Amino acid sequence: MKANPKPWLYGPNWQGIRCEARTRRGTLCQRPARLPVGRCKLHGGASTGPRTKDGLARLTEAKIKHSKFTKEKRAEARRFAEQGRQMRGELKELEAWFVDHGHLDKDWRNQFK
Repeated sequence: MKANPKPWLYGPNWQGIRCEARTRRGTLCQRPARLPVGRCKLHGGASTGPRTKDGLARLTEAKIKHSKFTKEKRAEARRFAEQGRQMRGELKELEAWFVDHGHLDKDWRNQFK
């Protein structure tokens, strides 16, 4: 077997920041990390996302293509969230009434832990 005449630049004693993403073997990646994202170019360090108006338009089109983020779906999600907040408020009022009138202990939730 032929010995490698040139030592590896980022060997075990290298003092820089490493990628530390998980490899397929389950070990940490030992490649040098790029500063903004802390990952190497193989694990996501090279991409910064779309910058041009055309690239941003393509990204927006891809997100709303399958009706996941359309205005109607977002409005529906806001409506459901508001209904959930109202129901939780009503349940909190009921809980306070039951505790005040002695139908529930003050620490009744601890029975279900």
